[in-house]
Amino acid sequence: MNDPQSWVKPLTRLPLPLKPLVQTQKKHYGEVLHPTRWWGRMPFLFWLVALFVGFLERKRARLTPDMRALLMTRVSQICHCAFCVDANSLRLAERCGAMDKVLAVANWQTSALFSEEERVALAYAEAVTATPPKVDDALKAQMTAHFTDEVISEMTALLAFQNLSARFNAALDIPSQGLCDSLKGAPRA
Repeated sequence: MNDPQSWVKPLTRLPLPLKPLVQTQKKHYGEVLHPTRWWGRMPFLFWLVALFVGFLERKRARLTPDMRALLMTRVSQICHCAFCVDANSLRLAERCGAMDKVLAVANWQTSALFSEEERVALAYAEAVTATPPKVDDALKAQMTAHFTDEVISEMTALLAFQNLSARFNAALDIPSQGLCDSLKGAPRA
């Protein structure tokens, strides 16, 4: 992949220590994901990031898979990360079983598709993603009314991870990969 818009060029050859990650990406997506070609300059750090997200996406995570995808999609939108919006929209569509929620995320405040718990979590995602974070007392009260301290801590870690990922990718102009485009209106099973 050679994207003329990127001011830091992607690697054409990836370091050997990333081979297991590259094989997994090719198996799941049919190709290497774009960010790997930038993160590949720092294989050890990339493995640490992969382990961090792997922990957050574990089967026994405190947040449901669809809640994680919902929050990651919203943070991606706020940070203007083309790749992250694409990848997380695909994940959200697969986990929700439809595109309608994906298409409504940017306007969640006025959409009837989101539960009260999702609305509070989305408000928190926006507050955490603001620079500086804007988590006021009213939002803290709403969060503690809906979530345990453990869930809030894990949610905050997920939001911090997605901010790191989205800001890295957006700063380096890492492009969308067209992953969600492949749905053509219907999520993959």
